[in-house]
Amino acid sequence: MGVLNFIINEIFNQGAIFLALIACIGLILQKKSFSEIVRGTLTTAIGFYILSCGTGLITGNSIDGISAAFNAVTPSAVASKTVDIGAEFGTQIGIVMIIAFAVNVLVARFTKWKSIFLTGHMLYWFPFVFIAAGVDAGLTGGKLIGLAAVFTAVYMIVSPNLMKPLVKSVTGDDSFTIGHPTTCLSLLSAGLATLFGNKEHSTEDLNVPKSLGFLREISITGSITIAITYIVLYFILVANGKDPGTIWGYAGGTTGIFTYIFTHAIYFGVGITVMLQGVRMMIAEIVPAFKGIADKIVPNAIPALDVPVIFPYAPNALLIGFIVAMITSIITLLLTSGMFPTVVIPLISTCFFETGCAAIIGNAKGGVRGCIIGAAACGIVMVFLVGFGAYFFNNTIQQWMLVYGGQDFSLWGIVEGFIARLIA
Repeated sequence: MGVLNFIINEIFNQGAIFLALIACIGLILQKKSFSEIVRGTLTTAIGFYILSCGTGLITGNSIDGISAAFNAVTPSAVASKTVDIGAEFGTQIGIVMIIAFAVNVLVARFTKWKSIFLTGHMLYWFPFVFIAAGVDAGLTGGKLIGLAAVFTAVYMIVSPNLMKPLVKSVTGDDSFTIGHPTTCLSLLSAGLATLFGNKEHSTEDLNVPKSLGFLREISITGSITIAITYIVLYFILVANGKDPGTIWGYAGGTTGIFTYIFTHAIYFGVGITVMLQGVRMMIAEIVPAFKGIADKIVPNAIPALDVPVIFPYAPNALLIGFIVAMITSIITLLLTSGMFPTVVIPLISTCFFETGCAAIIGNAKGGVRGCIIGAAACGIVMVFLVGFGAYFFNNTIQQWMLVYGGQDFSLWGIVEGFIARLIA
């Protein structure tokens, strides 16, 4: 158990260590010099942490107040029983992680499905979701672990391979794919963009007047967008008799609403800048290093990486997709109020990360029109996924799903939860 816990907690559950170890093994197999091995290994870890810092600035220092504002003006959700799945079922999650990753490597070695899932934190979160769905259905013991392991392994194999041609349509090569719960939204966006879009008019070729040339910088445009969002939310809070200072936590301090909005908006731009820098560093090291593993252990294998690695290829599409998904998802959750056994709140994280990727793919398949149509559809679908997912997670992790659901977590969790109920 000590060895198992070390592998689970100190390697698989630590994205920087896991990716650095993969890079190190790849460089050793390529017989690189000691200096190159050290440089490549540490640069991979540094790039991962820079990416994580950027993501944290966006979710924790920039858009966190948006959800807080909506929570203040919407009715309370139906009571749900929260279970600390990570604490109570940590060993089961770890066993599922190891089994699923081993199956992924074996399948990549002996079949045409060549992707290897390397998104460290997602190696944990998918077993977490599948264990929760099983527990909610009443499964225990071997049935719980077995079903979660099957779903985790299948997801780690199928999803990145479905994403591979979509990623290639964006990047122009297939040196990596995406291992992230954006797949269902990205497939939806790609399909709609292909049908209704025009790839000749890309979001990255939009004509911006010289006087507005600063809008070409996604960090600046994003900051302005977030500032406008907070200003609108301020007046919504006031109109509903709420005190923005109390809701957003600056009441009684030395600063007021101006500083709050300014800093939250600027943190978005900082987060984008930092995140993209981390992506560039990590990709520059992990993809060439992974070639050693592909050549020696799993021929022709490609890494399935975290979703921000695709963001630098179409930053305008990322921002447009985020804005469109925010608008359509908020309209949808208002129109569907009372339809689900929970109150859905704005899915800010899903709008940015998962739908951001879907919008970039929509742009590759159908240009500006494809990006907008794909993101709009994703904004609608994610609300229904979270809403119907409450039937399968309301006794375990529904509060967590209100923040991080609305994509593959919800869709695959619903499917597994249905099967788990048949088995139970």
